[in-house]
Amino acid sequence: MKSRSSVVPVIVFIAPFMTIYLVFQIYPLVQAVISSLFSWDLLTSGRQFIGIENYIRMFSDSIFWHSFKNSLLFVIYSTPLLVILGLFLAMLLNHSSRFISLFRTVLFAPYVLSVSVTTLIWGFMYNPQKGLLGVFFQFLGLEPVYWLTDPSLAMSAIIYATVWWTVGFNLVLFLAGLQDIDRSLYEAAMLDGAKGFQRFFYITVPSLSRTFMLVTVLQVIASFQIFGQVYILTRGGPGGTTRVLIQYIYETGFRDYQLGYASTMAVFLFVVMFIISFLQFTIFSGEKT
Repeated sequence: MKSRSSVVPVIVFIAPFMTIYLVFQIYPLVQAVISSLFSWDLLTSGRQFIGIENYIRMFSDSIFWHSFKNSLLFVIYSTPLLVILGLFLAMLLNHSSRFISLFRTVLFAPYVLSVSVTTLIWGFMYNPQKGLLGVFFQFLGLEPVYWLTDPSLAMSAIIYATVWWTVGFNLVLFLAGLQDIDRSLYEAAMLDGAKGFQRFFYITVPSLSRTFMLVTVLQVIASFQIFGQVYILTRGGPGGTTRVLIQYIYETGFRDYQLGYASTMAVFLFVVMFIISFLQFTIFSGEKT
């Protein structure tokens, strides 16, 4: 009876979370998997079961693979930059001084902005004639740079805007991890004559292993789900060079009304993110042991 009475409070506490999780996470996932097996056009009256035909179509869809490649490139380029820069800034701000709180606030402030506000700010900055960057290049006597219409620069412009917008979140996580490290470890290392880079690689990095895992996993998932920056800044252009997979899923489902095929691509993206996250957890766990 005592063990049963101790279980009841636990169930009561986790029930709200589990209810929300099942309704808003598991149920939509199951529905997406089921929908991917149907030909579902919003303009028609119902769904038609077609099995794995949507998956066969997906693997032979050149636009799908091009969009997935753009998403993958965004993850490859943006994730290391956001992780390394977040750690670098956290280490710069990991001490007490007169204006340190102001600097922390300034660097974290962009993260609280919505994606629409962020992209409008950077869209204006990228204006080759009237934007801040355009005026700066004119002041230097340089030719204007067409950031959002040049196929070789558009994705880089989106990455720069994303770094400015989201690096503050990684900074806070790394800062919390740094402040949790026992200062006596650094003091002992200094007494033993350890240099700065030695203290970093033998104390800081191992102590931040869990933080590295958390930041990297969250960053990879967030980068794979990029949509707002691309859709507002470039609409996937120029010439599809910045069209990412989430945008293609959105266009397929809500512009072309092919919800079954859109669900198929969404399931594929979920599987990719799950596999990559699992591999990251495995790698970091192996390093820790």
